[in-house]
Amino acid sequence: MDPLEDRWAAAMRAERRGDAAAYQRFLAEAATLFRRVVHNRLGRFGLGTAETEDIVQEILIGLHTKRHTWDPGRPLMPWLHGIARYKFLDAARKLRREASGTADLTIDDLADALAAPEEERERALVDVDRHIAQLPAGQRGVVRALAVEGLSPQATARRLDLSEGSVRVLFHRALKALWNAADPPAGNERGRKP
Repeated sequence: MDPLEDRWAAAMRAERRGDAAAYQRFLAEAATLFRRVVHNRLGRFGLGTAETEDIVQEILIGLHTKRHTWDPGRPLMPWLHGIARYKFLDAARKLRREASGTADLTIDDLADALAAPEEERERALVDVDRHIAQLPAGQRGVVRALAVEGLSPQATARRLDLSEGSVRVLFHRALKALWNAADPPAGNERGRKP
């Protein structure tokens, strides 16, 4: 018998009886395992590993929303593996599509190319503050700490009493929301090819 299978299956059964603590322990253990596996597989696929936490979160959300489909009379690991595999491959396909349409520029290259003329900088800061103010409180705090104050993810996590993974997820979601807010009303023209 596999002790991990037994422990996790018992936690899933306990969740069905209302034991939230056992279910939380299962999700935490699963997240730790998935972080390692996803990070390694992204590297093997030639994709950036920066998206690891987002993919792990997608897997955990998938497990949570589909937990009712697991049959307690059957082994847990094949069911778990199926959901994780589907979520990973879906994310890997998306990352590949996104990577195929991007150029390799450094942050310095982007900063030079996108530098605003001096007279527009003050107005741009007001715009940034206005957009940041529209984010949910958690995302707003993370963006201010990381992007405005220049804190590290570790320092931000300590300040906001969050895990580093949560800081990264909140920051990623905030950037996505800011990007969507900056799109022109007629749709996103940036990604279209002539």
